[in-house]
Amino acid sequence: MARIVVIGNAAGGKSTLARRLARRHGLPHVEVDTLLWQPGWKLAPEADYARAHAGAIACERWVIDGLGRQDSIAERLARSTGIILIDLPLWMHFWLAAERQHDWAKLDHPPAGVAEMPPTRELFRTMWEVDRDWLPEIRSMCEEAEVAGKPVTRLGSIEEIDAYVKNL
Repeated sequence: MARIVVIGNAAGGKSTLARRLARRHGLPHVEVDTLLWQPGWKLAPEADYARAHAGAIACERWVIDGLGRQDSIAERLARSTGIILIDLPLWMHFWLAAERQHDWAKLDHPPAGVAEMPPTRELFRTMWEVDRDWLPEIRSMCEEAEVAGKPVTRLGSIEEIDAYVKNL
């Protein structure tokens, strides 16, 4: 039974890493953004998201990446058998997001499977808010999970992510 959460701010490589992990371990991959976003970057109704998220984490085997709604993170982490926290400096997330926005038309796997590029201003505002308001609590939840015996891997640089991927 492997249930791996890959979590962190936007544009940190969560989905790319999660897809590789899923392939490597023969696990289903769930991108939380596909549960959260509808075409045109409209949020899915809260009840629809909650139902889809509950269904995804109820499965026995998975790799799930993304943030989703803030109130769903604790139950996802609790259900996991392992956590990977991508915790890059905010400026690096901004840099990677800017590159992704620039290359949007060439992406093999656009976030949430949405063809339209997200509004850059809103994306960067959200990334700032996640770094300021969400990540302290996510880090704390990861520390609590680790103290309870759950494996937690923290990746704080592109070099650490690359080394982790190389050793899969």
